[in-house]
Amino acid sequence: QVQLVESGGGLVQAGGSLRLSCAASERTFRTYAMGWFRQAPGKEREFVAVKAWSGGTTDYADSVKGRFTISRDIAKNTVYLQMNTLKPEDTAVYYCVSGIRNSRAFDEYDYWGQGTQVTVSS
Repeated sequence: QVQLVESGGGLVQAGGSLRLSCAASERTFRTYAMGWFRQAPGKEREFVAVKAWSGGTTDYADSVKGRFTISRDIAKNTVYLQMNTLKPEDTAVYYCVSGIRNSRAFDEYDYWGQGTQVTVSS
């Protein structure tokens, strides 16, 4: 089983930045796509971004496009989420995911991490 471990969450003021990291314990075809979902209190879990290993195919939710950047270090089995111009509505638990292909549906992924809290104050 692949383990995904997130880090980098914390408290930041609106307009600030955070960089999330997620390290996979191993590289397999089930870590071909790695990305991020988030869930705010009382809200439905939502897709944030995903990036494929091969070809660099990338997808972003409209709510974060232009502010967030996803990247990967294949050698380190790590995916990053650079979050700029953060807004209070970005406050959520952020979950790292991995699977065999890019998808906006959480249940299409094979693995997920424990989550890291991001809190944006106004």
